[in-house]
Amino acid sequence: MAETKSTGSEKFLKGTLILTVSSFVVKVIGSLNWIFVSRILGGEGIGLYQMAFPIYFFAMTVSQAGVPVAISIITAERVALNDIFGAKRVFRISMALMLFTGIIFSASWLIEWQFIRDARAYMSVVVLAPTVFFVTFLAASRGYLQGWQRMTPTAVSQIVEQIFRVITMIVLADLLLPWGLDYAAAGASLGALAGAVTGLIVLVYFHIKLNKEIEIKYGANLQPTAQSASESTISIIKRIFVLALPVSAASIMLPVVSNLDLMIVPQRLEVAGYSVRQATELFGYLNGMAVPLINLATILTASLAVSIVPAISEARALKQTDRIYNQTAAAVRISNFVCFPAFVVVFFLATPISSLIYNAPGAGPAVMISAVSIILLGLHQVSTGVLQGLGHTTIPMVNMILAAAAKVFLNWHLTALPAFGIMGAAWATAADMGVAAFINLYFIHKYIGYKMELGQLFKTICAAGVMAVVVKFFYDLTMAEWHIEVISTFGAVFVGCAVYIAAVALFGGMRKEDMQQIPMIGRIAVKILSKIGIFK
Repeated sequence: MAETKSTGSEKFLKGTLILTVSSFVVKVIGSLNWIFVSRILGGEGIGLYQMAFPIYFFAMTVSQAGVPVAISIITAERVALNDIFGAKRVFRISMALMLFTGIIFSASWLIEWQFIRDARAYMSVVVLAPTVFFVTFLAASRGYLQGWQRMTPTAVSQIVEQIFRVITMIVLADLLLPWGLDYAAAGASLGALAGAVTGLIVLVYFHIKLNKEIEIKYGANLQPTAQSASESTISIIKRIFVLALPVSAASIMLPVVSNLDLMIVPQRLEVAGYSVRQATELFGYLNGMAVPLINLATILTASLAVSIVPAISEARALKQTDRIYNQTAAAVRISNFVCFPAFVVVFFLATPISSLIYNAPGAGPAVMISAVSIILLGLHQVSTGVLQGLGHTTIPMVNMILAAAAKVFLNWHLTALPAFGIMGAAWATAADMGVAAFINLYFIHKYIGYKMELGQLFKTICAAGVMAVVVKFFYDLTMAEWHIEVISTFGAVFVGCAVYIAAVALFGGMRKEDMQQIPMIGRIAVKILSKIGIFK
């Protein structure tokens, strides 16, 4: 039993690291891409490019946002019960379903609705139409492979997809620019199609590889179990929809909440006494600078949320309640272990980070308060993954709606107070994450009896407190001596993180066993800490 637990934990933690690295690489490539594309197209061309996306962003969200989660859950259950025939059947049915939805959402009727006012964006819309078709297949394929707890295919396909998308965007935008901005924008839009097709080709390779492994392990003639034989196609499709639709609805909530922010925050800042120009600038500090930093700081927990879904589903199918509890506890500990130092860095170095990255020291206050969201967002992501793995995909969606209502209420009242201003909106964002996270944790306790380990949490907070003192002291001392912000900021981050890891190990905020299970990074940390005598 102990071996099963260890193997399960190592599997989902290894998947987490793989997805974290790929997400970071994809974000870096994407950031570089916008620098080059913006230089080629200029503001007007980027505007034409962006006009084509709202319709298809909605179409892609509806058609594929929840599908990987649903297929991952069902596949993991089938594999856990050695129902390989059933797992492959679920994949075939899901692909047929994606074919149908892909055709609908890439059909010409979406183009003919003529939502876009500038006729020059029409070609970009036409070019994007077939992209939705391929993206739906990508979603189903990734979900199936994740159900086998294979995260490498998702990671590799994401990187390849992004590379080909970026190359195609830059090359075609530059080549077609002499023909006009509308052609250049359409050429840039073709990048999405090129990326989706190449990403799908990569996944086909991994599917072939997996099928060969299945033949070796289970034999070529896989027979259905009694449950698979009696289960109809309609019941499988119904289950996919039941699991996927709440996740898709939750994904749609994100742009809805962003639009509510756009309507409320600038207006309430004006009530607080700011001019229209100042309100716009402050809103840019929050949504354009602070929020991306929060998302960057929670890449690991976002990956953890994806990889824990099939792990929990597998344990649930095998009725291994202890394993579900242990994996949930490990995931929460790792989330806190990663998010608390990120909070310390962003909170105490908010202004220098804003100055170095954005050349906007005025964003410091918004970034500082937004740092609180890092801890709460990490908990929200992990707890959502656990509930999805347990098959309760509707609960996180309802919780997000309740949290969004709390955010709107606080945005309306706090942002209008001169003492808060944009920091009131930052607190509202933190409350949004916190409400969703803690309601999630309540339901996790209800279903598996899990309670957050307060002793462990206190030790992690103490280690983060030590780190905060070191970061602040190092930054202030080196700035006073050398006046070089880059060295002071990055030096404070490096020294602070080293002290934090040692303090966590010393206080017992992270168990040696947990740290060892984090592939590569954790094991290196354990070796170093063992040599200096902190770990025995």
